[in-house]
Amino acid sequence: MAESGKRKIEAADGGNGAEGQEESVKIKKTICSDSGDGNVSACEFLLSGFETKAVLRDSAREKNIFIHGKIADQETVVILEKTPIREENLFELFKNSRLKLEMKNDIYSTYQLHPPPHLNEIKTTVVCPATEKHVKKYLRQETFLVEETGEDYRSITLPFIQSQSFSIQWVYNILEKKAEADRIVYEDPDPKVGFVLLPDFKWDQKQLDDLYLIAIVHRKDIKSLRDLTSEHIPLLCNIRKRGEDAIQKQYGVPANKLRVYLHYQPSYYHLHVHFTSLSYDAPGSGVERAHLLSDVIQNLQADAQYYHSRSLCFPLRADDGLLSKFKNAGRL
Repeated sequence: MAESGKRKIEAADGGNGAEGQEESVKIKKTICSDSGDGNVSACEFLLSGFETKAVLRDSAREKNIFIHGKIADQETVVILEKTPIREENLFELFKNSRLKLEMKNDIYSTYQLHPPPHLNEIKTTVVCPATEKHVKKYLRQETFLVEETGEDYRSITLPFIQSQSFSIQWVYNILEKKAEADRIVYEDPDPKVGFVLLPDFKWDQKQLDDLYLIAIVHRKDIKSLRDLTSEHIPLLCNIRKRGEDAIQKQYGVPANKLRVYLHYQPSYYHLHVHFTSLSYDAPGSGVERAHLLSDVIQNLQADAQYYHSRSLCFPLRADDGLLSKFKNAGRL
């Protein structure tokens, strides 16, 4: 399912359960514990023993690559992506870089530029231990557009979701301040309309052009867009108003320069809202998956049960189990 993509590690855990979580803690303690010299963390050398098995996907346009392999006999997915060139670094980049000529023709010339190491970083995300679902998530595959009616959701999608062991413990860890507490930009603790707002892992927080934050609601009874009714309008309005205000205060980005939306299907089944810079072509922001929060609110104001009956379209990858369910039901 997104991406992202969710956040790079926001995807469904794929049913690791208690055993998988215990193993995850164990490997972190083993690999990312202090090395003993008081200065260098073993995490710095986390990838030194990485054994590559396969390249799952790469993109020259997006300048990233997804690799499947192993770390200490644990299945691992590593995501490498080039960081953006920032305006404030241009002076140092031009002054301290070396150029190697590749070609010159009249007024045109091309070079390889070798910048200082700290200006040549590669953002790296490590998923370890990775499940088969993680590997499939990042594997390049054919996608299909599915049109789901309200009845399809109740008879096909919802039973499928309920049959899967999608762990969202990492979400509860954030809400309970057991993890990422220092990354929270804003919180409304109200149990009915409250949420936490924090940067998505896709954003390195070094420039505003690709600003990306996620609002995660405190309520645990709303899985996705399909569960929303007019009862939830105060929650959604609160997220929009307070989220936009917090971003304006923290980053100086006004509401009219933000894209605020929900995914359907979501990448994990706990209601959350995406806040991205309007200038950023964020993964999953296309019309086949993103629903503007303002539209969602207006639809619920016009029809209290709008998302219970409305047909919704979304893309599914060829290996997605939900796609098979739709095919078996004769809906594709």
